[in-house]
Amino acid sequence: MEEIHETQDDRESITSKSTETLSQAVVRFAGDSGDGMQLVGLKFTSASVIIGNDVSTFPEFPAEIRAPTGTLAGVSGFQIHFSSTKISTPGDDLDALIAMNPAALRVNIKDLKPNGIIIADESTFTPKNLSKAGFSSNPLIDGSLEKYRVYGLDITRLNYEAVHMVEGLNNKQINLTRNFFTLGLLSWLYNRPLESTIEWIQEKFNKRPAIIEANIRALRAGYYYGETTELFSVQYQVLKAKMEPGLYRYISGNQALALGFVTAAQIVKKEVFYGTYPITPASDLLHDLVRYNGYGIRTFQAEDEIAAIGSIIGAAFGGIIGVTGTSGPGIALMSEALGLATITELPIIVVNIQRAGPSTGMPTKTEQSDLLQCMFGRNGESPLPVLAAQSPGDCFYMAIESVRIATKFMTPVILLSDGYLANNIDPWKIPDIKEIPSLKIEHPKRISIEASNNFLPYLRDENFARPWAIPGIKGLEHRIGGLEKENKTGNVSYDPENHELMVKLRAKKIEKISENIPFQNVEGPTQGDLLILSWGSTHGAVQSATEQMRLQGYSVANTNLRYINPFPRNLGEILSSYNKILIPELNRGQLKFLIQARYPIETIGLNKTQGRPFFIREIREKIKSILDGV
Repeated sequence: MEEIHETQDDRESITSKSTETLSQAVVRFAGDSGDGMQLVGLKFTSASVIIGNDVSTFPEFPAEIRAPTGTLAGVSGFQIHFSSTKISTPGDDLDALIAMNPAALRVNIKDLKPNGIIIADESTFTPKNLSKAGFSSNPLIDGSLEKYRVYGLDITRLNYEAVHMVEGLNNKQINLTRNFFTLGLLSWLYNRPLESTIEWIQEKFNKRPAIIEANIRALRAGYYYGETTELFSVQYQVLKAKMEPGLYRYISGNQALALGFVTAAQIVKKEVFYGTYPITPASDLLHDLVRYNGYGIRTFQAEDEIAAIGSIIGAAFGGIIGVTGTSGPGIALMSEALGLATITELPIIVVNIQRAGPSTGMPTKTEQSDLLQCMFGRNGESPLPVLAAQSPGDCFYMAIESVRIATKFMTPVILLSDGYLANNIDPWKIPDIKEIPSLKIEHPKRISIEASNNFLPYLRDENFARPWAIPGIKGLEHRIGGLEKENKTGNVSYDPENHELMVKLRAKKIEKISENIPFQNVEGPTQGDLLILSWGSTHGAVQSATEQMRLQGYSVANTNLRYINPFPRNLGEILSSYNKILIPELNRGQLKFLIQARYPIETIGLNKTQGRPFFIREIREKIKSILDGV
């Protein structure tokens, strides 16, 4: 394979283009779902992390495995926000858009800033493809894009000229490397290094030298095209962000959940059994956990969600930590078994990675619409703890926290994430293991046969938790199942007063959790005109918006709930300290319903159900309208 080397001297001799420093930038790669946009988006993100930028991403792809080529339904995109300052969202508006075909342009142009950059593969703007995308004329030449900086490049031809000499490749394989040409071009435009991508290509295709050579040629050809063409007179750079010192990696929410459960297994020196049935967007959690089978993790792919939760209830009964991951439709199927885990009081964790519903809905789009389902979606009085992660990195800590609560209080726990958190990528500081809170699990010991009648499987401790007895130990035999239990003995009981007592005891146990979770913290003034109360993944947009509005002199604070059932015990005091409460949610007002049912206050809702996270500007505009009375 021919080697191409670049040096600083080469760069200076090739170009004298100016360099403009930006504080941040937002770019999006978009094309057909087979064009490799997700891959090059990840590689661009990796290079940005290596440089030291803070990053946040937003992958967006169709639910169909392969939608018809060139159609609006088949467009796949990957958005990267990279910055020299701390950021917490993928960005509102695009500075640059890579459109591999007319459909990609049509779907994404609405998000591009005025004077933003469009780089389009003009060879794909054929009459047939234009018609598929709903264009009556070619927007690259008809003047309809005059408020943008449009660069129509024959990327297909330029890439072919760079790659066609590689032996053993047909035209289809050559065309598949176009994504690396665009990655190279964007890497030059925003001064990203190529080395990490080249190393990845060499490792990924280590047994296919022709593919290695073709992809690297395409990558470098795109880079040097940007450097040598007269089309681009300016190169941009985004300097390194000031981050807390430490070792970082980039991580998605699903990856962080997997690492959290692995860490919990190591801390408690107990295996985690992950039984699941694949469902978008939770499937990657299984894929990630399979890689850690040697680190206290066992994985099982069941035939359906009912079998999946049944398997983890069995695992918990056997004395190990049972975990499953699913989404809204799976939660519906698990409802009866969640009731079984509630009445048997076994520690399991159900991770609900929410998506747009109801029913199949929009499987690859995000939403927060399962909150009430998780709170109340079981028969009888069956309260459960409900937690919610607020960022990809926070998924790691909330996975550990869910194990702590489940095992300390002998209860099922529901941990909420969503499609945005699951796939979003942030830089994550790898924690020092010494900083992770310790977890301790104790099982009752073997007792003598003569004293066997003294074992009471539902005798509760100070947290109202029952003992976690391992089956097969003499003297600890006890009844277990879905029928109501007699207090302390666990024997089947239909006594009315006993049933009411057990209902109250199970509820008290969940209420007791509030004494074992942190107080709720507020960012901004501790009292004043307006508090933004968010939960889960809306945290990033809310935090950014309120920080910006405080800089403009507005009296606004924000707080994000990670514990939803039970609420933190100081939440009522916080809410009473503000004149108005705004609750932004990716649903029709489910947390608002819970808050107003619990506390004697009126709240204002800001609701969005478009399958996309909040933009910062949406929060900011709502704050302004409330405080300015607009």
